[in-house]
Amino acid sequence: MRKNQVFWGSLFLLTVGLNLAARLVPGFGEWYSGHHYPLIVGSFARFCSLVPFSVAEILLYALLLSFLAGLLLILVRRLSVRRAVPVLAKTVIALCLMFTLNCGINYHRQTFSERAGFELQESSVEELRALCEKLAEELNEAAGAIHVDAEGHMMLEENVEAEAAEAMQAAAEEYPELAGYYPKAKKVLGSWLLSYQQLQGIYSPFTLEANYNGDMPAQDIPSAICHELSHLKGFMREDEANFIAYLACRASDSAAFRYSGAMLAWIYSGNALYEQDPQSFREVRSELCEQAVRDLEDHNAYWNSFEGTAAEVADKINDTYLRANAQDDGTRSYGRMVDLLLAWNRERGAENGTD
Repeated sequence: MRKNQVFWGSLFLLTVGLNLAARLVPGFGEWYSGHHYPLIVGSFARFCSLVPFSVAEILLYALLLSFLAGLLLILVRRLSVRRAVPVLAKTVIALCLMFTLNCGINYHRQTFSERAGFELQESSVEELRALCEKLAEELNEAAGAIHVDAEGHMMLEENVEAEAAEAMQAAAEEYPELAGYYPKAKKVLGSWLLSYQQLQGIYSPFTLEANYNGDMPAQDIPSAICHELSHLKGFMREDEANFIAYLACRASDSAAFRYSGAMLAWIYSGNALYEQDPQSFREVRSELCEQAVRDLEDHNAYWNSFEGTAAEVADKINDTYLRANAQDDGTRSYGRMVDLLLAWNRERGAENGTD
C-alpha cells in the first residue's frame, strides 16, 4: 500500500514540477517541445492512428459511463465514498500528467510567429483592405477549381484527412517549424455535440489526435483539420493555429484546401475591416464570386443556427481554459490572427518589391 502511495505521490509531484518549470524556467518549454514532445508524437500518436475512429471520443463516453456506474453503486449498494476517492484521485493525477506532457508545457514554448520571424505591428486600414482584396482574389481563383454538388455546394475529396497531413508537410517546406509526422485527423461520431458548442474541432492531448466536426459545411473542414494538426505539432495558441491552417491550406495542391484556407482568412480579416471601415468592406465583398458568397452565407447560417446557452457556456469554459494556460487574451486571442496575416502579407510585399 505504501509503495502505491509513493508511486502516485511521485507522479503528482512530477506533474507539478513540470508545470512550474514550464512557467518559471526560461527556455524549458522550447527545450521540451524540441527534444521530447516529438518523440511522444512519433510513437503514441502513431499507435492511436491505427484506429479509424476517435479514441478520445470513445474514452470520453467510457469515462462518463464509468462515473455514472460508480455513482449508481454508491447510491444503490451504499458503496463507501471513501473507497471511490482514491480511484478518482489517481485518475485525475494520470490525466493531469498526460495533459502536461502532451499539451501543457507547449503553451510556454516560443510561438510560431517568433520562430518564423513574423513581426507583429499596428497596421493601417488601407493595409487591412489590401489584405482583404488579396484574400478575395484567392477565394475567387480557388472557387473556379473546386468540385460542387447539384445545389452548388462545395464537395470534398474522400481523402481529406490524408490531404490535410500533406498540406501541413507542404507548408513545412517554407516553415521548417511545421516539419515532422502528422497522423490522419478523425471525424467525431457525435459531431452534432461539437456544433452545439460551436466547435469546428478538438485536439485531444490524451490521445494525440486531431478530431474534427464532420457535420459543418464542407468549406470549413480542411482549414479546421489543419488547425487541429497545428496543435498536435505543439503550437497551442488559437490565433496561430488559424494562421498555420491558412498557410497549410494555401500550400496544398487541392483547390478545396486553398478555398477553405482563403475563406477562413477572409472571415477574420473581413470582420476586422467591417469594424474599421464598413464601406470598404462592402466594396471588397462585392468583388467575391457567386460561389464564395453562397458558401459564406451557408457558413454563417449553419453556425448561427447553433447560437444559444450551450454555445455561451462552451465559450466561457474555453475562455477560462485559455487564460489558465497563459493565453491572457482568452478567446479574444482569435482576433490576433489578422495581425499575423498582415505581417505575412507585409513580408510577401517586401519580397516582391512592392513595399
